[in-house]
Amino acid sequence: MKKRLFMVLAGLFIAINAMLAQTNVRGTVVSSEDGEPVIGATIKVVGTKDGTVSDADGRFRIDLPKGKHILRVSYVGMETKEVIVRNENVKIALQPEANTIDEVMVVAYGKTKRSAFTGAASEIKADDISSHITSTATSALAGKVAGVTVTSSSGAPGSAPTIRVRGVGSINASQTPLYIVDGAPYEAGIANINPNDIESMSVLKDASAAAIYGARGANGVIIITTKKAKDGDANVTFDAKWGSNSRLIPQYDVIDNPGQYYETHYKALFNSQYYHGKSLADSYAYADRNLLDANNGGLGYLVYTVPNGEKLIGTNFKLNPNAKMGYSDGEYYYQPDDWYDETFHNSFRQEYNMSVSGSNNRMNYYASAGYLDDGGQVNNSRYQRYTGRINVDYQVKKWLKLTTNMSIAHVNSQTPSYDDDNWGGSGNVFYVTQSIAPIYPLYVRNADGSIKMESGRVQYDISTNTNQHRAAIVGNAVRDNEVNRSQTYRDVLTGQWGAVITPVDGLTLSGTLSLMSNNYRNNSLYSTFGSSSTVDGQAYVESDRYYTVNQTYTANYSRTIAEKHNFDILLGYEQFKNMQQEMNGSNDHLYNPYIGELGNAYGTSSKTVTSSTDNYMTEGFFGRLQYDYDGKYFFSASMRRDASSCFAPGHRWGTFGSVGLAWQMNKESFLADAEWIDLLKLKVSYGVQGNDGVNSWYAYADRYNASYNEDTGQYNITMKNKGNENLTWETNKAWNIGLDFSLFKNRLNGSIDFFHRTTTDMLYWMNVPASSGLSVSGYYDNIGELYNRGVEVTLDGSVIRNKNLKWDLNLNLTHYKNKITELDHEIKSTYYIYKVGGTVYQAYLKQYAGVDKDGCALYYCDKVYNTDENGNDLGKDAEGNQITRTVKETTTNADKATTYDCGTTLPKLQGGFGTSLSIYGIDLSAQFSFQLGGKFYDGGYQALMHNGQSAGQAMHKDLLNAWSEDNTNTNIPRLSTAAADDGLLTNSQTPLDFFLTSSNYLSLNNLTLGYTLPKTWIQNLELSNVRIYVAGENLFLLTKRKGMDPRFNMGVGSMTYGAGLTTSSYAAMRSITAGISVTF
Repeated sequence: MKKRLFMVLAGLFIAINAMLAQTNVRGTVVSSEDGEPVIGATIKVVGTKDGTVSDADGRFRIDLPKGKHILRVSYVGMETKEVIVRNENVKIALQPEANTIDEVMVVAYGKTKRSAFTGAASEIKADDISSHITSTATSALAGKVAGVTVTSSSGAPGSAPTIRVRGVGSINASQTPLYIVDGAPYEAGIANINPNDIESMSVLKDASAAAIYGARGANGVIIITTKKAKDGDANVTFDAKWGSNSRLIPQYDVIDNPGQYYETHYKALFNSQYYHGKSLADSYAYADRNLLDANNGGLGYLVYTVPNGEKLIGTNFKLNPNAKMGYSDGEYYYQPDDWYDETFHNSFRQEYNMSVSGSNNRMNYYASAGYLDDGGQVNNSRYQRYTGRINVDYQVKKWLKLTTNMSIAHVNSQTPSYDDDNWGGSGNVFYVTQSIAPIYPLYVRNADGSIKMESGRVQYDISTNTNQHRAAIVGNAVRDNEVNRSQTYRDVLTGQWGAVITPVDGLTLSGTLSLMSNNYRNNSLYSTFGSSSTVDGQAYVESDRYYTVNQTYTANYSRTIAEKHNFDILLGYEQFKNMQQEMNGSNDHLYNPYIGELGNAYGTSSKTVTSSTDNYMTEGFFGRLQYDYDGKYFFSASMRRDASSCFAPGHRWGTFGSVGLAWQMNKESFLADAEWIDLLKLKVSYGVQGNDGVNSWYAYADRYNASYNEDTGQYNITMKNKGNENLTWETNKAWNIGLDFSLFKNRLNGSIDFFHRTTTDMLYWMNVPASSGLSVSGYYDNIGELYNRGVEVTLDGSVIRNKNLKWDLNLNLTHYKNKITELDHEIKSTYYIYKVGGTVYQAYLKQYAGVDKDGCALYYCDKVYNTDENGNDLGKDAEGNQITRTVKETTTNADKATTYDCGTTLPKLQGGFGTSLSIYGIDLSAQFSFQLGGKFYDGGYQALMHNGQSAGQAMHKDLLNAWSEDNTNTNIPRLSTAAADDGLLTNSQTPLDFFLTSSNYLSLNNLTLGYTLPKTWIQNLELSNVRIYVAGENLFLLTKRKGMDPRFNMGVGSMTYGAGLTTSSYAAMRSITAGISVTF
């Protein structure tokens, strides 16, 4: 009994002692701006798992264990704050995140404060990235970052946009920015990084910011930093979204009525005779006789039933009102199908991401897993990606920290039947479905109208398997897309291991080893049931391996002297190696028609196999000095000595560097009373960078192809590439002058930057004259000079900011001018020209002058005269040469038309704007991008304006406005199938300025609506955050012409090249999803 009483008393004593050892704290959390209570703020005791949330009045109560005196208070949209508790009642004021003027930015080899940065850079955070419904994080840069141009030649799932920073820096050398992921160069393709794992993306735009990267930083640097833990306790976040993908870009406004198409083509046949001297009766007879004759300018197919003795098209050029849709020849039934609608469709999109993160005094960890299933706009188009990532930092000792960062991505994708590098392929499903006339059947039909089947397979009309034959487009690309298969598998493994040593105060030594293994395999099956029927099917297999190793060693010393002189010195060495190994082969005659493997192909005359290994290496020594006096005057300088294996020994090393100055004027006494100025910083920088981005890693050496003759036993070689041992670095010299500011208690933030970037010793492909006797077309050399000069403006404003409502606006504008200032000679192609005074994107086209009185096309031409306007001889100059004058006249002969410099296609202004609104847990955001003042060669439109020349191909409705005797007030030449009447030069595929169209556009890149549940609703469920949302990506695009997407490229092109490839490529997609995000 005594023993039990003793135990009870001892327990009571311990409990009372524990209660006395705790401190009960009461407090209130308010906003620093308006003093209003913050509802649902999280309050945690640092070093424990104890925590609570503030109530509707911002109040809270919490017990502090003995020895614990620090509270960490956090709330979404506000800065996390740690408070030392000195009494039992505390009032904690949280500052909104937008109120942070000295935010930390990720820059080259480290971080810096915005106020101390002397260069030009922009950063977007995780929320801006993850809000986009895309497989590639860099899509979030569109319309968001000044000075960055985003184009996309493919909208296929898993495709990445093309990024250009501050203009066009070269003609032939690489213009791609350097991608740095967690401190190391990344070569595996940005689509292999899960956007949900990214904490921030920094775009370094000027030489002061990027010159320290040396060899490959000349075109800007994009630094991607992946996530790490933020809070002490473990957090688990799960995000799921489901939605739909569809084609964004509509079909051109084509004639889609079969009868109207017959009428239009009939008139073209009639005109081809009537306006070339034939009688009215003969012209009608010719049109009647050839309308359905595919071998004589006709269409080849009849899809209407016409009463006996009557014609399909009357002398009024109208469809016979007695004609009925559908025609049977007794064996087959013919009716037109809408190839476009039959091919394009919506698809399902789903994505799941889960992450776990946490930290304690020694370890910081982040782990994630993700799955994306992104469907395409046509059948057999799909992108599946599995990702995993682990980031761990471990503080082994006070002076030693070990880091590791590992990720894996597995991609399984299907690609439809198309080739976006070539125009007009009959097997290209995108080209064919947008180019075929609306009179042709997609399927073969039995006489009763049912779709014909054979061995369980749908029979597609290929123009040779019925009793009628198309005038154009052989085969059936829709069929090929159904039966052919192109499957790609990719495994990307990245690993990064590092050590950070701090032997003495202020000195940090670090070493990092980064590895990347990218294994790729493609299996393409060209089915015997499709276009490869003549070879009994064909298989193509490619297996590639890309392997990179990057080593970085740095020593960083920071020191403050006399409390005002702050120094930061960085020294380092970096080495990058890249090995690419490729193997591919093909063969035909497949034993099993469904297996696209070489082991299943037994052909003997067409089999091929090849392999190669290429190596590339750079290394560099670099240093950087940063100094500031009292946080007011800033100086930075960097230098890098870099070598590249792209150049011959003796030309491999280059020296690059930068210098920058900044002055934080708001800290001066003359602005001390300007309380409305929070930051006002003037900055200037200059730097020199190198570019080794030639298309060949061995451009300095002669290379040969070898062949072997079995009969003679001899090897033969022919030159493959002509080398240039004197080839060396392309050099970029860049100035930047800018002003950063934050005003009105940081409600208005922004920057204005003026830049001038000169490229010298451009890496350019020089053509070899035929007289050289060489079997190659050219070689690389350093020639010429160009510059990009412009201005960037970025504005971010907080219109309303209080406890329940937050409304922000953003705007960015970029204007730049590109100009070639030095070139050995003018370089002309069929659609562009390089010349001094021009740009890298300079259109070179024949000019259209309208139509004459008979509806014939007119073109401008230069004619040279020896006489003046009155016929008087102009005489000779002092050197005895005839004086001439050039007059711009018109001609109906396109061969005699002059090709003119039609100016640049580059836009005068580009940018983006957006807004975000948050009210009572509801959030709404929208981001737009736009472009003004540029041009775009609409080759897709030209192909549709063939005025009857391309029988059987789609016609644009603008041809209904073609010249006729009843319609003379038009600039569209008359319809005619006569070869001499190729008015808009579609048949000859000749570039014409008639198709140089405004590239102005406005696009809604992203729209998101979400609702975050109140914490008081979910705290009993052990949940810290629940948000439901709907989002749309690429919701609309406004352009000059329906069917045109100016975001495809920089605008230069012809009907069959460059911008003209839009109809042969995978168009941009629209995505709409709904999702839920849960954190606990």
